Amino acid sequence: MAAERGARRLLGTSSFWLCCLLLLGRRAPGAAAARSGSPPQSPGSGVRTFTPFYFLVEPVDTLSSRGSSVILNCSAYSEPSPKIEWKKDGTFLNLVSDDRRQLLPDGSLFITNVVHAKHNKPDEGYYQCVATVENLGTIVSRTAKLTVASLPRFASQPEPSSVYAGNSAVLNCEVNADLVPFVRWEQNRQPLLLDDRVIKLPSGTLVISNVTERDGGLYRCVVESGGPPKYSDEAELKVLPDPEVTSNLVFLKQPSSLVRVIGQSAVLPCVALGLPTPTIRWMKNEEALDTESSERLVLLAGGSLEISDVTEDDAGTYFCIADNGNETIEAQAELTVQAQPEFLKQPTNIYAHESMDIIFECEVTGKPAPTVKWVKNGDMVIPSDYFKIVKEHNLQVLGLVKSDEGFYQCIAENDVGNAQAGAQLIILEHDVAIPTLPPTSLTSATTDHLAPATTGPLPSAPRDVVASLVSTRFIKLTWRTPASDPHGDNLTYSVFYTKEGIARERVENTSHPGEMQVTIQNLMPATVYIFRVMAQNKHGSGESSAPLRVETQPEVQLPGPAPNIRAYATSPTSITVTWETPLSGNGEIQNYKLYYMEKGTDKEQDVDVSSHSHTINGLKKYTEYSFRVVAYNKHGPGVSTQDVAVRTLSDVPSAAPQNLSLEVRNSKSIMIHWQPPPPATQNGQITGYKIRYRKASRKSDVTETLVTGTQLSQLIEGLDRGTEYNFRVAALTINGTGPATDWLSAETFESDLDETRVPDVPSSLHVRPLVTSIVVSWTPPENQNIVVRGYAIGYGIGSPHAQTIKVDYKQRYYTIENLDPSSHYVITLKAFNNVGEGIPLYESAVTRPHTVPDPTPMMPPVGVQASILSHDTIRITWADNSLPKHQKITDSRYYTVRWKTNIPANTKYKNANATTLSYLVTGLKANTLYEFSVMVTKGRRSSTWSMTAHGTTFELVPTSPPKDVTVVSKEGKPRTIIVNWQPPSEANGKITGYIIYYSTDVNAEIHDWVIEPVVGNRLTHQIQELTLDTPYYFKIQARNSKGMGPMSEAVQFRTPKASGSAGKGSRLPDLGSDYKPPMSGSNSPHGSPTSPLDSNMLLVIIVSVGVITIVVVVIIAVFCTRRTTSHQKKKRAACKSVNGSHKYKGNSKDVKPPDLWIHHERLELKPIDKSPDPNPIMTDTPIPRNSQDITPVDNSMDSNIHQRRNSYRGHESEDSMSTLAGRRGMRPKMMMPFDSQPPQQSIRNTPSTDTMPASSSQTCCTDHQDPEGATSSSYLASSQEEDSGQSLPTAHVRPSHPLKSFAVPAIPPPGPPTYDPTLPSTPLLSQQALNHHLHSVKTASIGTLGRSRPPMPVVVPSAPDVQETTRMLEDSESSYEPDELTKEMAHLEGLMKDLNAITTA
Repeated sequence: MAAERGARRLLGTSSFWLCCLLLLGRRAPGAAAARSGSPPQSPGSGVRTFTPFYFLVEPVDTLSSRGSSVILNCSAYSEPSPKIEWKKDGTFLNLVSDDRRQLLPDGSLFITNVVHAKHNKPDEGYYQCVATVENLGTIVSRTAKLTVASLPRFASQPEPSSVYAGNSAVLNCEVNADLVPFVRWEQNRQPLLLDDRVIKLPSGTLVISNVTERDGGLYRCVVESGGPPKYSDEAELKVLPDPEVTSNLVFLKQPSSLVRVIGQSAVLPCVALGLPTPTIRWMKNEEALDTESSERLVLLAGGSLEISDVTEDDAGTYFCIADNGNETIEAQAELTVQAQPEFLKQPTNIYAHESMDIIFECEVTGKPAPTVKWVKNGDMVIPSDYFKIVKEHNLQVLGLVKSDEGFYQCIAENDVGNAQAGAQLIILEHDVAIPTLPPTSLTSATTDHLAPATTGPLPSAPRDVVASLVSTRFIKLTWRTPASDPHGDNLTYSVFYTKEGIARERVENTSHPGEMQVTIQNLMPATVYIFRVMAQNKHGSGESSAPLRVETQPEVQLPGPAPNIRAYATSPTSITVTWETPLSGNGEIQNYKLYYMEKGTDKEQDVDVSSHSHTINGLKKYTEYSFRVVAYNKHGPGVSTQDVAVRTLSDVPSAAPQNLSLEVRNSKSIMIHWQPPPPATQNGQITGYKIRYRKASRKSDVTETLVTGTQLSQLIEGLDRGTEYNFRVAALTINGTGPATDWLSAETFESDLDETRVPDVPSSLHVRPLVTSIVVSWTPPENQNIVVRGYAIGYGIGSPHAQTIKVDYKQRYYTIENLDPSSHYVITLKAFNNVGEGIPLYESAVTRPHTVPDPTPMMPPVGVQASILSHDTIRITWADNSLPKHQKITDSRYYTVRWKTNIPANTKYKNANATTLSYLVTGLKANTLYEFSVMVTKGRRSSTWSMTAHGTTFELVPTSPPKDVTVVSKEGKPRTIIVNWQPPSEANGKITGYIIYYSTDVNAEIHDWVIEPVVGNRLTHQIQELTLDTPYYFKIQARNSKGMGPMSEAVQFRTPKASGSAGKGSRLPDLGSDYKPPMSGSNSPHGSPTSPLDSNMLLVIIVSVGVITIVVVVIIAVFCTRRTTSHQKKKRAACKSVNGSHKYKGNSKDVKPPDLWIHHERLELKPIDKSPDPNPIMTDTPIPRNSQDITPVDNSMDSNIHQRRNSYRGHESEDSMSTLAGRRGMRPKMMMPFDSQPPQQSIRNTPSTDTMPASSSQTCCTDHQDPEGATSSSYLASSQEEDSGQSLPTAHVRPSHPLKSFAVPAIPPPGPPTYDPTLPSTPLLSQQALNHHLHSVKTASIGTLGRSRPPMPVVVPSAPDVQETTRMLEDSESSYEPDELTKEMAHLEGLMKDLNAITTA
């Protein structure tokens, strides 16, 4: 390194002295330096000066022909003289051995004989001049295009035609653009001389204007491009005499869109034919062109327009208008002006040190926008980590090394041409101070502030250099002061760093003296960098620290931003966006996402793009949009580019002006007023308006008037008296004329109004005072024949002459502002015209006093009530104390109702506004408590929230099935399973019961499934006596007071396989239909043992109860008979008529007792509520599966008083039904109706031995004195209470009569019965009270499987005093004879019939 550095220093010293010797011979170095773009330097010790090196002449685009000679000029200035070489199409030409091409002494290229053939074009192409000075550098010129005229070929040839004398003739001869200069015309095979009347258009077409007879003949065009001339076909032009008749106007040659470069000439052809002979005039962007007084605009023969020395202002739309007095035709063409690249800011020479960062600035303009590339010593600069294009055109070089010295050139190029500008870079030794240069030459991070060094000690190396913070793209370095200067307050530091394995080193300086840390930015992830730190004092730089090797953190390899994003409008509705591949792609770029957004909006749209450009169509016209691009690779989206903004091109307006109105001023003028088109339809800057008007009579001429700028009215003068005119207006942009309004008519006055005297007094004047203003309104004078130009309003306190305001004659009212409150004003009104003011009209008014608004808040509504209407609707009503007593709202107040529920706790309020004193809140949840409050608002005043009202919506049937249904086998009992479930998610009320359906056939009809009812507080249930090794399917249905919910999905469970011996719970053998239960309870597999003594006790109790019942009934009958009146007889008759229609009525003489199993669909099930037992036990329900498996239903109590029980009552009914069905030979079913209404009153039952189901008649005939008995009806079963130490009576009921299978409840006892709260309760199956409406109910059936069954024991216990608490009848073993029980019950039935006969008499 030391040897290399010494060699570089020696080379720099020798180059310096060589440059000094060369500069001694120059007389004007300042002028030369000025050409290089840098002022002459006063070289100090060791500072080399910039060498003037530039082109004096550069080659230009040239058109040549085959076989001709061409010179491409080039000359460069430098000392010593540069060596000149030429490149063609990017490759150096070997001119030493070339006999056709040679280098002239000044550096120009001379081609003696241009070669050009169809398949051999060695000379046509792009040429570039390259100048080199040894040991200094190389520069390149602009690129010049040499075009060789192609072989002659005619695109169109002249055709025979005839023309009337005085008109124009056009003879076409179109060739390639490069052949146009070689085209000439012949008439009768003699060269045709061109003049002002006969011209040749740039396309080669011949135009002859004002044709005469001598213009007739044969015409042909000739192309001479170096070879033998090529002739077109001959065409004869005949000149006809003037027929003196009119003919329609037609265009022989219309203008076409044209592109020209600044400084060139443009010809827009336009030739029209017609009789009378038309005249041609031109307009540009709706402005008439004055071709007579303009030096650059010339009207050629036939009417074509020539524009010389084109400028950017000449761009636009040109209209050629042909008019012959009878007819007008129009054609248009667009002239686009382009500009070659031009430098607004050229690169400047730069001094720098090694490791520094520099920027060459280059700013260019041109149309189209030019692209920029950089060249160093004649070679293209390829962007990399150290050579970057920044700010679109500037070149940044990072971490300079000695080899970066040389000449850098900025080359700008577009479709029109190219240009170049260059600057020199000199790298000085570190001990040489940088002379003062423009601040833009060096980056702010590396600008040196070096003073001339003085002699003295230099600092030692900084100590303890460490990377205190390492990230993916930056590293923070810290260090300690050098040992030579422990304080180091005046030391500055430079941090040199480079990538490992790269010789190019960069530097970062501390921002102020004494700072001992620096953060290096813009590093690459997962890259090793080498750092070293040097300290500087006033004497110079000290020793370098030891190299520190640090690796940055890795990161997800996402793409960087796409460089050189550009957007340009291609049409009024489309924009094209281009970009390049990200420099840090971090892998293959999969696609790009282009985001764009209309300015002023926040809605960004995007589109996926796979290439490097995309055109967005369907945009709004003349609207600014912003664009950005994000590259995607396999890791995801990368860094977004900066937004670029561009506006779509303008277009003609898409809508007509608005609000066109006409005002007749007098007999010869009409004022036109209008408004601009809607902003969204203007499509550009409105430059003016075109007014067209004509007389309403047919075939009248149309007159046009142009209004420039933003003027929105125009006075049309010079009209005829008493004539109707039509007017229309169209808006203009630079693109043309938009649609016009519809024609609007107005008629001028027959005679002008009188203005020889002042107007009469206005016919009326009205004033309306406010607090600080007075509204004045009036009507015009009655005499309408005198001109009124306006009105003068005078006003003041006590006098009308303090202030005067003049308004337009059309105005009919005015508001006088800024008056004092509570003040007396006098107002005068006068009409005036050009003669003077008329007679005034007076009025006075007193402004209102200033009132302060009441700041007190409004009273909140009171009496807020919530009325529940349905499961999802509640009506809220309230009163407003601030309203009158009739509560009628006459102002603009409104009410805000808010509501919420506390479940969940964080529920937000919902609000609604109302203008009445009630509001219907809908969309609520069923069975949910809501709170409501109301607030009133009037203007800006609002009340506080009222007191809250609460309401709970009605219940709704469950809308979801029970969830989490599981079936498991009971341990030790393979024929018993346990069903578990969870309540429905949407119970919509209190769950009062569940129904378990199960079957061995999942596809069976639902009424063929076996059902198990369960109370609502239970979530588990046992089912016994299932068949072993059999698959069962289970479904569960929940219900509340509103009805049944949906069923759960079927759950399959297979029972275990058969065991060796049948234990408890196993099936019994087939006992046959004549089987009678044994008298002893010891053989009952489930019931409790009953001794003979207990059976006798049961008989005694039943007989005693029967006797007591008879006595009580006789007493009640005597009492009722004595109190009978005629009115009560009517009531009894009504009761009889009601009960006579009751399906369970048994006392009618002419109606036999109904068969309950035929009319089972009218039975209803009372709702099920939770049992008061806090810990209900599991329910066991053995169900017989066939005639061989019949097992009496029992109720057994163990030592812990826990019992197995049925959830619903009715197994005895099933047995009776089965027996009856066996007699009828039909398949019986048990229908279980479920009531949808909640229980209204508590129901109590006492033991009874009478089975007559007619006790409901007592309810009607006792004048409803017992409210509890008012809802009693025929029950399917009574509830059972087990009482320790007491045996309940049992009875076998034979199914000889269907009514015998029901126990009849008697009148409730006066005292509460004993009740064990530890036992769960089961709902009671009951019929609704007679005064309740019968609801339609859903029913479920249990199909009996097999033959009829033997009679089942019926137990008649007392019911506990709880509303919903009943139990299923359960079988109990008894030794009592069934025949004896039947006799007793038949006897009791007869007594009850007699009692009914007495009471109904």
